[in-house]
Amino acid sequence: MADTELLCNASATGNLTKVLSLLQNGAEVNGCNIYNRTALQVVKLGHTDVVEALLEAGADPNLRDPVLSLTVVHDAAREGFVDTACVLMQHGANVNLVDEQGNLPLHLAAREGHLEVVRLLIGRTADPRLANSLGYTAGQLAHQHGRMGTAAYIDHYLNFCECL
Repeated sequence: MADTELLCNASATGNLTKVLSLLQNGAEVNGCNIYNRTALQVVKLGHTDVVEALLEAGADPNLRDPVLSLTVVHDAAREGFVDTACVLMQHGANVNLVDEQGNLPLHLAAREGHLEVVRLLIGRTADPRLANSLGYTAGQLAHQHGRMGTAAYIDHYLNFCECL
């Protein structure tokens, strides 16, 4: 099995020791596996230590998934991994990239009701009022999916910003 496949497998299982060993032995951090995804794109999101190791080795946090054009920060936002999203942003992840459906990471976090991720992203999103390709803003998605605490936070944040 090629080093890239091994690196992706270690990353997907959250095996930091194996990831570090493979990187130290020259595995290509931005190389793609048989599914055309990098180790960072298949990382076990709750393992911020693995995410950080990959990023420090030069993994590109803004590469897009070949299917829906998602970035890893989209995945972290959708799944509610605030620590992972934070580490990604510290290493240059662009929270203003949209996926194939026009969703920012903020849209995905709001739709799923991940309030801590929304709090992290909203002030770093260039236009938190941006609508996706279906015409929904992050706040509207939160309302539509019954994420009332998240929706209230977004509404309050946007109303406060209008007052400034």
